[in-house]
Amino acid sequence: MNGKITLKNGLRIVYEKMPYVRSISTGIWVGAGSRYERDNERGISHLIEHMLFKGTERRTGKQIAEEIDNIGGQINAFTGKEMTCYYTKTLDNHFETSLDLLSDMLFNSKFRKEDLDVEKNVVLEEINLYNDSPEELIHDVIQQTVWPEGALGMPVLGTPEVLKAIGEAEIRDYMSRMYYPENCVIAVAGNIDEKALAEQVEKYFGNWPKTDSQKPCCDETVFTPVENKIKKDTEQVHFCVAYKSVPAGTKEVYPVMLINNVVGGGMSSRLFQKIREEYGLVYTIYSYPVFYNKEGLFVIYAGMNPGSLKQVIDLMDAEIAEFVKNEMDEDALSKAKEQLKGGYLLSQESTGARMNAIGKSELLYGNVRTKEEITEEIMAITKEDVAKFTELLFKDKERGFAFIGKI
Repeated sequence: MNGKITLKNGLRIVYEKMPYVRSISTGIWVGAGSRYERDNERGISHLIEHMLFKGTERRTGKQIAEEIDNIGGQINAFTGKEMTCYYTKTLDNHFETSLDLLSDMLFNSKFRKEDLDVEKNVVLEEINLYNDSPEELIHDVIQQTVWPEGALGMPVLGTPEVLKAIGEAEIRDYMSRMYYPENCVIAVAGNIDEKALAEQVEKYFGNWPKTDSQKPCCDETVFTPVENKIKKDTEQVHFCVAYKSVPAGTKEVYPVMLINNVVGGGMSSRLFQKIREEYGLVYTIYSYPVFYNKEGLFVIYAGMNPGSLKQVIDLMDAEIAEFVKNEMDEDALSKAKEQLKGGYLLSQESTGARMNAIGKSELLYGNVRTKEEITEEIMAITKEDVAKFTELLFKDKERGFAFIGKI
């Protein structure tokens, strides 16, 4: 059972009761991510996520960790391009402990200079680690390549030059602009007491004052079909190719997700079967969709011996051309829909998954779609839908490439 409550300060609470479990997952979703950062703030959203675990007026960083560990719970956070989320998972009788911890971190974090210096160094090492992993770095590079203008293409971790200059003043200024009730959602999923939920959340978040802040408006980022080659002394060449796709929050994402499964979404996909299983040219090849508020990508990744690069791209192009040319029959469509539906439902069985789904949906799109509504959309996909979006993605071959390796 799903529900929504809005406090007087504009803070939204979305919840899903799952009476067959003993746990509750709780998340604070903030509409603050790297696409909303100014040039002198690159990486600040992610840095703030780290800093909220360093200590408050009431607790040290160690005490935050101990308090959740002592009840067998979990606490963590992540930052994306359009959001930041701080979340816990505990037994249902410790729900108020989660609210107490999360609200304390949100409202009372200290941002001491010594902690900030330590955490900036941690993030700089995180950037170094990422740069040393071409199979991970390439996914940031492809977005920078096709979205060179504006903040959307920039990495969430930021850049070392900008990070080093960020201080407490910049953090508090950014939070004053982005961390306010109307730009946040509290998502709760699990064995909750629905009658007590509003009162419990009001106790910890009801005094959060409304502000006149407004999240900056972002225009659609222009897709630029260019190539980007980064020379690196690696045994493999890693590449991504990106096609312009549909944005998040619409019914159009479901045909694209189905196409992804058929083209490169798993071991039975066309690209995996052809290039890995039949030709043995790669260890890994896969595709995935990227959905943002106003933009979308369809991305294919592969890593291979430099001498095989041209053959892999030729085989990829031939396989996609064959897929575009031949209409999917009803039997193949039925199997693809069942695969997509099954994968989706299996991914949504935990309280954490449901908390993520309802929190993200409410924050970004202002509504929560039930699992039943989403599966209905999946099963309603037609051959015509597949043909339409296959043509939209691949017909004109307008795409961007990124390469890392000996090229």
